[in-house]
Amino acid sequence: MEEIEEAHAGDVVAMFGVDCRSMDTFSDGNMNIAMSSMFVPLPVMSLAVKPAETKMQNNFAKALTKFTKEDPTLRVKVDSETKETVLSGMGELHLEVYIERMKREYNVECISGQPNVNYKETIAARAEFDWLHKKQSGGSGQYAKVTGYIEPMTEEEIKELGKPNEFKNKCIGTNIPPEYYPSCEKGMNDAMHEGSLVGCEVEGIRVVLQDGASHAVDSSDMAFRICMANAIRETMKSAQPSVLEPVMTVEVEIPSEFQGAVTASLSKRMGMIQSSDMNDDGSGLKLEAHVPLANMFGYSTELRSLTQGKGEFTMEYFNHTPVPRNVQDELMEKYKMERLEKEAAA
Repeated sequence: MEEIEEAHAGDVVAMFGVDCRSMDTFSDGNMNIAMSSMFVPLPVMSLAVKPAETKMQNNFAKALTKFTKEDPTLRVKVDSETKETVLSGMGELHLEVYIERMKREYNVECISGQPNVNYKETIAARAEFDWLHKKQSGGSGQYAKVTGYIEPMTEEEIKELGKPNEFKNKCIGTNIPPEYYPSCEKGMNDAMHEGSLVGCEVEGIRVVLQDGASHAVDSSDMAFRICMANAIRETMKSAQPSVLEPVMTVEVEIPSEFQGAVTASLSKRMGMIQSSDMNDDGSGLKLEAHVPLANMFGYSTELRSLTQGKGEFTMEYFNHTPVPRNVQDELMEKYKMERLEKEAAA
């Protein structure tokens, strides 16, 4: 390596002490130009990562900042629902290299695993509720009663409304004082944030409040909020509840001789083949399938193995559909165990 005063087109040079990212443009300041960036594909594989010990958190953050600056194909985000740090890249090997670099260069041991899939909950039938919340522990207590029903909404109604759930107030009279109506709606929102089956977000439910009761001393905003949330959670159990999982549209491009093996692989992952298009000369094939996201982890490695490294795929969100009954039972059991562990730790 030698110091130079100038560089020409095609030269490979190194600069020190410059805060920059890959594909940044440098000039002498007299020219306001930017070179066009190279094409950066979207990541196809993600892993949830976290430092093994809390004291490693600072070095963990520094490492991720540096790596994303030098490699535009590496993405980092914090999942808004699961609160996990999710590392995304071009494949499992790509991500494993950076996990190993964190260990070697920053002395950060990482715990990695697949991100939690964002399941949702919904109902399939109407169910009525008549719920009383009463608590007395000396002094003013809590008292609230709500009656009404919950019912499923269609996709068209959700799109027209512009939000996943709806609250309707059909109360007549003042059995519930009007100032407590907003608290009832807040209670509904609390129940929608954490469902009763697996603790996931709830969507596609209309809550109709018809009547109730209050107490001159013990009723309060908090009492009606708790009452409504508990009423909905319990009533959902009798409204044919189900867990919904995200389904992805997966497009796979492969040489035609691997069609049988790749089709079988997608079917094994509960994929539903939607189309199969051969190119003009018959050498290549494009498959489109709908596959549950939970079944797509590890697919990039499997596809490379099946196609001798010649296959590639992309995927994007399609919709949420009900999971099979056995999967729902497994998720419910897992959620139950996690709650018991949290209660034991508390």
